[in-house]
Amino acid sequence: MVRFVPAATHILEVGCGRGGFAATLKAQRQLHITAIEPFEAAVAEAKQHVDWLIHADVERGMAQLLDGSFDCIIFNDVLEHLVDPWAVLTDARRLLRPSGAVVASIPNMRHMPVLKDLVLKGEWRYRDEGVMDRTHLRFFTKVSIRELFTVSGYTVQQIEGINAIKFPWKFRLLNRLALNALDDARYMQFAVVAHIDQYRRSERAS
Repeated sequence: MVRFVPAATHILEVGCGRGGFAATLKAQRQLHITAIEPFEAAVAEAKQHVDWLIHADVERGMAQLLDGSFDCIIFNDVLEHLVDPWAVLTDARRLLRPSGAVVASIPNMRHMPVLKDLVLKGEWRYRDEGVMDRTHLRFFTKVSIRELFTVSGYTVQQIEGINAIKFPWKFRLLNRLALNALDDARYMQFAVVAHIDQYRRSERAS
């Protein structure tokens, strides 16, 4: 996800975990990172890698931050864990500077192993990690990811599949017969880069 983060000086990472992503960014760039992390077990380690850490759930953590504070807000595998990701993204708009961006990675519900379990086996089985992580509250496809950001007041600049798998031959054949309509099933996640759309920016200012 590092390559999707635009040039920035002040970053907010929402749900930073133990701070590994922040440490990678700081090793490559000069920037100030504020982070929000709800899980106490991760906080002590995360503090070593960020400039300011707020130990709180996402909504309460964002409420402590000033408008227009950040060039970039990062949600890496976070939005699917939230009760209302639409509200969180909408609130995030006020924290961005006019040219700022939101960067996010979001699991893909059309991932081929998930489709195989659902369509061929009739299973909707939660797991300890991955797309079907039992802690996920919301599920998205490429289409609904774009809608999530649009409804929340953003223009999606980039949406790209990441963590691809190689299709088995039967699925490759099915995809060909479907005129490549299942291409997006290769990807475990989608990376998104979005900006506040011009109408919503003027709406916020007024």
